[in-house]
Amino acid sequence: MKRISIQLDDGAALSALTGGEGRSLIMIPGWSQTSAEWEGTVESLSAIRSVIALDMRGHGESEKPEYGYRVSRLAQDLHETINKLELSKVDLMGHSMGCAVIWAYIDLYGQDHIEQLVLVDQAPCMFPRAEWSPEERSEFGCFYGSSADVDELAAGALACVDLDSTIEFVRGFFTPDFPEKTLPFIAEENFKFPRHLAAQLLRDAAFGDWRDVIQRIRCRTLVVGGEASIFTSASQRWIASQIPNGEVEIFPESEGGSHFMFVENQDRFNSRVLAFLE
Repeated sequence: MKRISIQLDDGAALSALTGGEGRSLIMIPGWSQTSAEWEGTVESLSAIRSVIALDMRGHGESEKPEYGYRVSRLAQDLHETINKLELSKVDLMGHSMGCAVIWAYIDLYGQDHIEQLVLVDQAPCMFPRAEWSPEERSEFGCFYGSSADVDELAAGALACVDLDSTIEFVRGFFTPDFPEKTLPFIAEENFKFPRHLAAQLLRDAAFGDWRDVIQRIRCRTLVVGGEASIFTSASQRWIASQIPNGEVEIFPESEGGSHFMFVENQDRFNSRVLAFLE
């Protein structure tokens, strides 16, 4: 594996971890996450794909300009990445907000360049409408109950001023059985995204409603969720049900089925994605 740099039109540069040969698979981590957290999956999937694991702007090893922290801008960054690497057809895999980046890309640029999708644990709509029933809120994966909840999480991100506070922030995204010794690495990667920029992006992502985009997806798609995730497994089943060529895989809590199932149960995750992509 090696690191490459991708120069965007606005002057910022994205960093990416790459490896393998074949049709390209671009991997997009979630909010505040990095390509380094995908490393074991990159190694596994590079057996059948040319893998490009991106650090989004501000994240990981990418440059950190003081602007552009909206899902729509990250979708443009993905579009420019595909063009600058001269990729005619790609597979895309996103985790958490990385899925929203893919949905925004599809909404803006269509699906002509996409062969297959792997969508890992993102709600179709994190912020509810007042008229929705509890069943609808569950089906659409609503994470927030009110705008005050968005303010609270953004304040929590801003309060991550050192490694210890960041460890406390990320702990809730894993099952109770996740080894405590691994949390510092996750926290260190999260902390590479400046907290004031992370809070900006979190607020932008909170109010996205991607249901109409999901219903237009025609690419063959694997949806992966976890029974103990911050997003309901019902929301992941809903996504798969809206896509004609959609498949769904839900990890039980006993098998690392958190929001980070690809870290907690990497072997099962990699095997499932490999089987799908082949």
